[in-house]
Amino acid sequence: MGLLKPSRTGHNGYRYYNQDALVQLQRILLLRGLGLGLPVISQVLDDETDAAEALTGHLESLKQERARLARQIASVTQTIEAVKGGGEIMAEDMFSGFDHTQYKDEVEERWGKDAYAKGDSWWRGMSTEKKAAWKQRSQQLGEDWIAAATAGIAPDSAAAQDIARRHVEWLTGIPGTPASDARGKGDVKAYVTGLGEMYVADPRFAKNYGGAEGAGFVRDGLKIYAAENL
Repeated sequence: MGLLKPSRTGHNGYRYYNQDALVQLQRILLLRGLGLGLPVISQVLDDETDAAEALTGHLESLKQERARLARQIASVTQTIEAVKGGGEIMAEDMFSGFDHTQYKDEVEERWGKDAYAKGDSWWRGMSTEKKAAWKQRSQQLGEDWIAAATAGIAPDSAAAQDIARRHVEWLTGIPGTPASDARGKGDVKAYVTGLGEMYVADPRFAKNYGGAEGAGFVRDGLKIYAAENL
C-alpha cells in the first residue's frame, strides 16, 4: 500500500530504510496497536505530517492507557485478595480504573454539560452490583458484535440486527443521551447512526469491537437498524 516506502533501493534490489522511515514504521505499529486498519492508518499519516507532534500525541495516549491499566490491575488484585480472605469489597476500590470522569470535558463538548451531569448522577447512584451488571452487559455486547463480524454474516442479517436492537436498548438506559429521550425531542436515529460513525473514527471505541473493521460492521448494523426502526 506504500505506507512504508524504502529510503532507497540498491542495485541488488535490496530496500534500505533510514531514520525517518523507522519513525514512520513506529507510528504505523502504534496505530495498528490501537486497532486501526491499514486504509485508516494511511489517512491518519497523510493528515499528520509532523512526526514529532504526532508521536507526542501517541505517547500521551499510551501513558494514559498505562495509568488506567495500572489502576485496573490494582483494583482486580484487591478484589481477589478480598474474595480469598473474606474481606469487604469497597466500591470505590473495585471500580478504580473504570473512572468515567476522565471523559468529562469531551462529553460536555460533544453533548453538553447537562448530558454529562445526568450520566454522572446516574452512575454514582448505582449500587456496586448494578455497576458490575452494566459493565458486563456492555462487554457482552462488544463480544457479540465481534463474534458476528468474525462469522462473516451480513450487517442486515437477523442475527446482526438483533444485536443492534439490544445495543439501542442498552443506549436508552444511559441518562443524558438522545437515546434515553426516545419519547421526547431527542433525535435517536441521528444519535445512533452518529455514534456508529464515531466507533469507527475513534480508536478508543474501535478497539471494543476488534478494531476498525469490526467497528465498521457495528456502524453498518446500527445504521440499518436505525433506518428501519427509529
